[in-house]
Amino acid sequence: MSTSHASHPDRLLPADPATRDIARRLLANVEELPIISPHGHLDPAMFTSDEAFPDPTSLLISPDHYVTRVLHSAGVDLADLGVGGHECDPREAWRIFCRNWGLFPGTASGYWLEQEFEHVFQINPDRISAENADEIYDELSAIIARPDFRPRALAEEFDLEVLATTDDPMDTLEHHRALAEDPTFSPRVLPTFRPDAYTKMYRPDFAANVEKLIDSAGEGKGGYEGYLQAMRSRRQYFIDHGATSSDHGTHNADTAPLSPAEAQALLDKGLRGEATFAEALAFEANMTYRFAEMAQEDGLVMTIHPGVYRNHSSSAAEKFGADTGHDIPFQLEYTRGMQPLLSDFGENPDFHLVLFSIDETVFSRELAPLAGYYPSTFVGAPWWFIDEIDAMNRFRAATTGITGFSRYSGFIDDTRAYCSIPARHNTSRRVEAGYLARLVAEHRLSEDRAAEIIVDLIDASPRRVFKL
Repeated sequence: MSTSHASHPDRLLPADPATRDIARRLLANVEELPIISPHGHLDPAMFTSDEAFPDPTSLLISPDHYVTRVLHSAGVDLADLGVGGHECDPREAWRIFCRNWGLFPGTASGYWLEQEFEHVFQINPDRISAENADEIYDELSAIIARPDFRPRALAEEFDLEVLATTDDPMDTLEHHRALAEDPTFSPRVLPTFRPDAYTKMYRPDFAANVEKLIDSAGEGKGGYEGYLQAMRSRRQYFIDHGATSSDHGTHNADTAPLSPAEAQALLDKGLRGEATFAEALAFEANMTYRFAEMAQEDGLVMTIHPGVYRNHSSSAAEKFGADTGHDIPFQLEYTRGMQPLLSDFGENPDFHLVLFSIDETVFSRELAPLAGYYPSTFVGAPWWFIDEIDAMNRFRAATTGITGFSRYSGFIDDTRAYCSIPARHNTSRRVEAGYLARLVAEHRLSEDRAAEIIVDLIDASPRRVFKL
């Protein structure tokens, strides 16, 4: 068994000895709790097939945008890393990663990788270098070939109690059904309704997607009426297969509703490929409102994460496809945009709306005040580009004074990298222990109360917010 800084029991805890002692005791309350992961991007088929992972590169590098972005920023071709389905030599990709290991210190992905190597694979991350690349690749290959390293066995090892995936509205959800009916597999793998491909007119596949949706689930209705009916029908199908939430990666936070006639006119333009970008955003805003309206009836939790310029690199999008690591955040405002939706539905405590942001400036200015008033609304955990240690601390400091701890979504790992899940959840638990320990040390909170709060943040909050 290796010993490294990645295995230090006080990693991420406060440096002050007295505060650190408090943090240790608080962490002990939650470090062994099961993992609740209410939003992520794993493929449920991995658990039904339960096949061995093919190689270290396809497990640890190719699907992890956090990792490939760091390498690409230093001039590495994404094709050489197997991104976007490109064939690559997995051993050579691993050598590239090891040659560039020095890029990762200080990054969130570097910390998670160290934790994975140390605690999942029992490999000292200090050994990683260009000289040791082949040796470590062979060690990892031997590990992932073991029967106890198959996806289902790891789910048990990680103590994964709930894992939500992100799924197309037309997905058959056959793998979710098979897992739910399998008495030998205890984790709950839940689908999440993600309709973005059917609401964004600026996507090249919008018309084909919508026509397929209406034809399949419109229940004989056409046009905008059939479109809404198809959305309702598919949401119910997801609920019947265990879904508790819908997820919406909107361009902005606008939610202004349209009249049926206005929506029909815009839908017609979108299907003809004639809608302007402004018209496409107006239709998307209307649909954000309509999905909240549907949630009043079917009870799905609604999560929204706007403010990202998707596929910012046109050349990368053409070569590697969408969602391959070149999305870039932009500045955003929520207060005006969310006003129509929250005015009509925000007072309903049975409607759960989780607002995420990648713009840290809105936490104290907008999101915390919104969640601090509307009983429907919760502040989503630091997300995506700000899902890192220092930003987690800034998030807690920016929101707690306004909302307290009760308006928090619970930690969200949002990952495609399976083996990063335990590392990322453990990171969150350590950050929360450190923050609460400081409040105790400053006599702003009793340690007994802090112990109750950290259990709520880690375990009860995601169950409560996502209706688990």
